[in-house]
Amino acid sequence: MKFPHLAGTVILGFAAISLFANCNSDGKSSNGVSQSSSDTTKKKADSAANVMKPVDPKLYDSLVKKLANGDTTGKWPVKNQPTPLAGAILPFKRIVVYYGNLHSKKMGALGEYAPKEMWQHLNAEVKRWEKADPSTPVQVGLHYIAAVASGTPGKDKKYINRMGNKQIDSVLTIAKMQPNTIVFLDLQVALSTIKAELPHIQKYLQMPNVHLGIDPEFSMKDGSLPGKRIGTYDAVDINYVTGYLADLVKKYNLPPKVFVLHRFTKKMVTNSANIKLRPEVQVVIHMDGWGEPELKKGTYRHFVYGEPVQFTGFKLFYKNDLKKEPKRLLTPEELLKLTPKPIYIQYQ
Repeated sequence: MKFPHLAGTVILGFAAISLFANCNSDGKSSNGVSQSSSDTTKKKADSAANVMKPVDPKLYDSLVKKLANGDTTGKWPVKNQPTPLAGAILPFKRIVVYYGNLHSKKMGALGEYAPKEMWQHLNAEVKRWEKADPSTPVQVGLHYIAAVASGTPGKDKKYINRMGNKQIDSVLTIAKMQPNTIVFLDLQVALSTIKAELPHIQKYLQMPNVHLGIDPEFSMKDGSLPGKRIGTYDAVDINYVTGYLADLVKKYNLPPKVFVLHRFTKKMVTNSANIKLRPEVQVVIHMDGWGEPELKKGTYRHFVYGEPVQFTGFKLFYKNDLKKEPKRLLTPEELLKLTPKPIYIQYQ
């Protein structure tokens, strides 16, 4: 089935990476953590772990069943999924985030507004979700693109612009403006690989409040330039990532990591049935397509509902979703009618 918004998505992606065409792709980053830094991180994580509550399996199962929203096909809730470790966010809270990059006002709300104004807008969305679903507390977050597919090759010829530690630290500082905010670092690997890019942000992933997103749209395994066509990840790649995160969780005594995987076409995620679930990682398949309400719901139905993994997410675009009639965003009340109910909501 063809989805007319896909071509627009590629154009949007190319426009976004063009903003970074003249940026240095060799921003300061971490390829590992010194022993002293690791020890400090572990002490902080141990302290956080001391207050984490173990997960009640019966409560977890009942909430997961509630998210299935009465599905009778047997697809949802996902069967035989592991009970998460202590401190798990999902499904006990719904995550609501702003997405973007501090270098660009065109890549999302996170970079469009100054921090205080951004928080005013995001908190207004949080209140709408609290009103629509008072039984599910909201976990607020910031979703930052820490590696951006670039329009120029850079020194390493990988067409990737990595944000330096200074930029990521700025996002962590903005997150501290509101207590208990979590942060997602998102990777667009371009002609690099997810294995090569994860070490650049490992020192942040060792923090209990930092989680991960990866974007198959810009994973160009065939050597195409990012923005020219839509990229892909296979279950093998995804299992590598969840294994990597699980190792960090176990080593540093962290709460489970939330792992967000963008998707709006079938080929963006291949062999999804082979994705391995782990108690240390909570996987969210996130509907990332833009367009009018019925088109977005159709994309969700075909590529998220139709290929169950664990949890689901839904993105709302303040600008692109308004390009065609009826020129409005889907409301929280409408999204709560989806099967399954999305438990991660992203605004761009």
